[in-house]
Amino acid sequence: MKRYKVSPEETSFYYSTCTIVAWLPVFQSEPYFQIIINSLNYCRANKGLLLLGFIIMPTHMHMVTSNHSDTILSEIMRDFRAYTSRKIRKQLELDGRESFLKVFENSARNLPKQQYRIWQEDYHPVALYSEDWFHQKMNYMHDNPVRIGFVDLPEHWKYSSARNWILDDDRLISIDRQCLFEEG
Repeated sequence: MKRYKVSPEETSFYYSTCTIVAWLPVFQSEPYFQIIINSLNYCRANKGLLLLGFIIMPTHMHMVTSNHSDTILSEIMRDFRAYTSRKIRKQLELDGRESFLKVFENSARNLPKQQYRIWQEDYHPVALYSEDWFHQKMNYMHDNPVRIGFVDLPEHWKYSSARNWILDDDRLISIDRQCLFEEG
């Protein structure tokens, strides 16, 4: 298995969690997962996001990220969440998932200029200041589908960077290894 390690000169790594309102299991079919993957790819290519790790679970997602020095992570995350909210809502409408839409509409009831709230309010960024903390969060994130019983090994979960790190599989999405160096 490949090992990942934080470069000593990097100090702006964050572990974040984005959770669907009411923990509704939105991510159960390909179109919903693909909304997240497409948006992460766009943010990497156009907004300065550095994606070191991720996992998309049915009700939430975790990421280990950084960003280019000329960008602000909170702005990237704001745009990511706003865009994916609109796309998820449209997909829910196409799929006729009225019960989910009703929950999201009720969640936005007291919000100005917002008809639906898909994501819970914050993305809870936690700064990763040490290599040990980085490894702990990456392992916790990658082990999520194993703990729940969805798969036997982290790399078996399709929507996880465990596939990138363990199998060197970048087919679904590439991650930003230039921030890291690998040990054999």
